[in-house]
Amino acid sequence: MKKIALWEAKHPKTVLLLAVLLLIPALIGFACTGVNYDILSYLPDELESMQGEQVLDETFNTAGISIVITEDMQPKYTLALKNEILKVDGVASVIWVDTLADIGIPADALPDVLKNIFYSADGTKTMMLVRYDPAGGEGSDLKAIAEIKTLLGENAFMSGLSVIVDDTREICDSQAPLYIAVAVALALAVMALMMESWFQPLIVLLSLGIAVLYNMGTNFFLGEISFITQCVAAVLQLGVTMDYSIFLIDRYSEEKEHYPTREEAMAAAVTKSFAALAGSSLTTVFGFLALCFMHLKLGFDIGFVMAKGVVFGILTVVFVLPSIVLIFEKQIIKYRHRSFIPDFTKVNVFTLKHKKAFALVFLLLLAPSYLIQKDIDLYYSMNKALPGYLTSMQGFEKLKNDFDMACTQFVIVDDSIPAAKLMEMEQKLENMDGVSSLLAYNSIVGPAIPDDILPDEIMQLCKQDGLQLFLVNSKFDPATPELTAQLQQMEQIVKSYDPNAYITGEGAIEQGLIDTTDRDFAVTAVLSVAAIFILIAIVFKSVTLPIILVLSIELAIWLNLSLSVIMGKEASFVDPTVINCIQLGATVDYAILLTTRFREELRFAPKQEAMLKAVKMAQQSIFQSAAVFFAATFGVYVVCDIYIVRGMCALLARGAIISEFVIILFLAPLLVVCEGFIAKTTPSWRLPAQEED
Repeated sequence: MKKIALWEAKHPKTVLLLAVLLLIPALIGFACTGVNYDILSYLPDELESMQGEQVLDETFNTAGISIVITEDMQPKYTLALKNEILKVDGVASVIWVDTLADIGIPADALPDVLKNIFYSADGTKTMMLVRYDPAGGEGSDLKAIAEIKTLLGENAFMSGLSVIVDDTREICDSQAPLYIAVAVALALAVMALMMESWFQPLIVLLSLGIAVLYNMGTNFFLGEISFITQCVAAVLQLGVTMDYSIFLIDRYSEEKEHYPTREEAMAAAVTKSFAALAGSSLTTVFGFLALCFMHLKLGFDIGFVMAKGVVFGILTVVFVLPSIVLIFEKQIIKYRHRSFIPDFTKVNVFTLKHKKAFALVFLLLLAPSYLIQKDIDLYYSMNKALPGYLTSMQGFEKLKNDFDMACTQFVIVDDSIPAAKLMEMEQKLENMDGVSSLLAYNSIVGPAIPDDILPDEIMQLCKQDGLQLFLVNSKFDPATPELTAQLQQMEQIVKSYDPNAYITGEGAIEQGLIDTTDRDFAVTAVLSVAAIFILIAIVFKSVTLPIILVLSIELAIWLNLSLSVIMGKEASFVDPTVINCIQLGATVDYAILLTTRFREELRFAPKQEAMLKAVKMAQQSIFQSAAVFFAATFGVYVVCDIYIVRGMCALLARGAIISEFVIILFLAPLLVVCEGFIAKTTPSWRLPAQEED
C-alpha cells in the first residue's frame, strides 16, 4: 500500500486525469440506468395479490387501468373527450356509458348498474375506464397517460396506479436536480464554516462528487433503480462519507511535521489512514447491507446502492483525494481561517462532573423511548406519499368524495363456474359493508345474452381465456383497518366459490405491503444490530463495548422515532426500517471514534481527564460530520414535494443531531462510569504509554 500511495503522491496530475477519464463511462452508465417509479412493483412475487396482478396484466390487460372523471360536462363533450383519448397511441379501449347505452338517455333513466358505476350520486360527474395496449412495449402506458393529461381541461381529472406512477416520474425528474443542488449548497456552507480553509470544502466536494458519479454510473449493471434511491442516494453518500475525507486531510497535516516532503507525508497519511478508514466504513456498509435482506425488494435497491457508494467513497478518498489536495494545496493554505465550531468545553466538564446522573438518565430513557417508538403511525398508501396538486391525487379525491371509490379491487375467478353461482357471489360481494359498486359481466348484461353480440370492450374487460373479472369498488381507504377487514371477508366469500381465485388491486397489494414490511422491520433491525455488534466486538476485542455503543445509537434511533409519535406525525412504511439501518450504520462511527480516543488517552491520564481530552479531540469530527449530514438531508426535506422522500430525509437529518448529542451527553459519562468493568472484559484496554507504537 505504501508504494502505491507514494506513486500517486508523486504523480497527482496523472491520477486526477485518470479519475476524470473514468467519469466518462460513469456518466454514460448513469444516463442509461432506468428509474422505477412504482414502489408496489418491489413486492415479492409470491404474494397472491402480485400473482393476481400478473394474471390481470397478461390476461385482461387491466393492471394499469386508469379512470378519467369529467365534471359538469355535457355528454356530447364527454364523448368527444373519449374519442380523443382513443386516438392516443398506446390506448387499447375506453369504456364509458355509451359502450352499453345511448348517451341520449338521461342518467336518471339508465339501469342502476350503469348509473352506479359511471355516474356520481348527484349526476354531475361521470367516469370512463381507460385500458392500454401491451403491444406498445414497456412504458407505453406512461407515455399514453402523459398525452391524455394534455387533453384534460379544467373539468376533467384522472386517477389510477399508473397515473400515480407517471406523476411520480414527472415530479422526480423535475425536482431531483434541485434536491442535489440545495443539499450540496448547504453542505458546502456548513463545511466552509467548520473547516479551517474556505477552499477546502471545494476539494472535499470534488472528491465526493467523483465518488457519487462512479456510484450512480455503476447502477447501470442493476438495470434500474427506484425513484427513492435516485432522489436520496447522492445526498446520503455525501453526508455519510464526508468525514472520511476530513480524516485523511487532518492526518496529512499531522504527517507533514514528520516528513521532509509533501509527497512522503501524503503517502504516510494514506498508508496509516487506510486501515482505519476501511474499518470505520464497514459499520456503515453493514448498516446498508442489512437493507438487502428485506423481503420488499426496495430494500436491496437502496441498501446495495448505498453500500456501493460507501465503498466508492473510501476508494476516492484513498486514491483520488490525495492528488487533489496536493494539486490545490496552495489555495487551501491561502484561504485559511479559524473554524467556527462552538467550544463545548463547559458542557463536557458539566456532564463528566455529573457522570452518574447522565448515565442514569441514559438507562432511564431506554425503556420509554423503545416503547413509544413502537407506536409510530405508518402510512402505506401512495395517496399519502405525493402532494395534492398532482393529477392523480386530484382524481383520487374526486373518486373518493363523489363516487364513494377510495380504492378498487379486482377479483379473478374461473369462468366455468355456473352463472347462477357467480351472480350469487356478486350479490354477497355487493352486500359487504363498505362496497360502493361492483362491475361484473353478469351484472351488466345478464346470463341470457350470448357473448358474441356483446361489445368487444366489455368482453376484453370482463371475460378472457376462461377467466372472469369483477371490479369491486370500496369506500374504505387503502391500508386501513376497515379495508383489511373487508379484504378478509371478501377472500372468504370468493374462495368459497373458487379456491384458486385471485384478489388484487391497490388495496390488496398494499395489504401485502403491510405484511411484508412488518416482517422486514424485525429482520433488518436484528441483522443490522447483530452485524455491527460483531464488528465492534472484533475491533475492540470486547464483550461489553459493543453493548454500550450499539445501545447508545439505538437510543438515538428510538428517540428520533419517538419524537414523531409525540408530535403526531405519520411516517412512511419504509421509514423505520431505513432509519434503523442507516442511522445505526452511519452514526455508530461517532461512538467508535469517541471510544477509540478515550482508550488512547487512558494510556496517559486518569479516566476523568482522559475522557475530557477524548471528547475535545473527537467532538470536532463528530460535530462536523453530523452538521454536514444534517445540512444535506435537511436541504432535501425543505425543497422536496414527494412526502415519502421528504419524511425520510427529515428523520435522517434529525437523527444525525440526536445521535451527536447522545454520544456527547450520555455515552461519554457512561464510558467513564463503566470504565472499570470495561477494563475487566476488554483485554489490552489500558495499554501503558510505552506500548503506544
